[in-house]
Amino acid sequence: MPDRAAPRPSARLRSLLARDDRVLAVLGTPNAFHAQIMEAAGCEAAFVGTGITGGNYTAFADTGLLSATECVQFGGYIARAVSFPVILDGDTGHGGPPAVRRLVHECIRAGLAGIRIDDQPIEGKRSTQSPGIEVVSRDAAVERYQAAVSARDELDPSFVIMAQCYARDAVNGGLGELLERLNLYLTRGRADWVQFESPHSVAEVRQARAAVSGTLSVMQGKLPKPLTLSEHFALGLRVAWYTFLPDQVLKATSWEFLRDFKARDIDAWIDFQAKHDGNPYLRTRPSSP
Repeated sequence: MPDRAAPRPSARLRSLLARDDRVLAVLGTPNAFHAQIMEAAGCEAAFVGTGITGGNYTAFADTGLLSATECVQFGGYIARAVSFPVILDGDTGHGGPPAVRRLVHECIRAGLAGIRIDDQPIEGKRSTQSPGIEVVSRDAAVERYQAAVSARDELDPSFVIMAQCYARDAVNGGLGELLERLNLYLTRGRADWVQFESPHSVAEVRQARAAVSGTLSVMQGKLPKPLTLSEHFALGLRVAWYTFLPDQVLKATSWEFLRDFKARDIDAWIDFQAKHDGNPYLRTRPSSP
């Protein structure tokens, strides 16, 4: 259980983001119990995504179907189950500035450490890497981030506001537009952290790093494989966005086991137990006397 005497989650997240000697790996949390497993394994910070976490709870597509209330509810369960800082996926902010203000306030009250808000239109929200993504005007995006920062400052000035930019692959964007927006979101929007969705090459990551002076992270985008921690560090990045890892491992492992069970009956479970002997999360029964 989290240490109630410890600093606020937001302050811990800021401390992690301020480190310059290592890369912070941010992992995605499938649910609250698996967040506790992640903490036991040494996870330092995590993300509650509408696509991963929300999709696991509801099986809905990541197209803006989940309400802000739903997201804050399961995000709060996760944040209160662990001591590491948890960031919520705020999608488009779920409305105009008043809705963004309410969302940020509710996140802080729920014990979350930060929020990521993107620059897609509310009505046309599409999942990451989908064709046809658009971004709102620069002014409309900046207004979102300014509203989030103002709301943050009312309750917890340490709460982290992250701006996700989709301009690289947007039908109304491009690389130049992305680079302009990343800086705009830090300066006029006053976001604490910006994220580059969909780099097409390591050269583009270098270009973004050279153009942005503040905290920057990148998603895998069109890169052939995720960057390693050492590659992040060499590129001047101190945050690695590995939110897909726990979820993909859980789903792939479940799929393999259930196929084996279908083919081999309970022998699949007996072999699974033997292969994972000593795993602290595998339930065992005492031997009969």
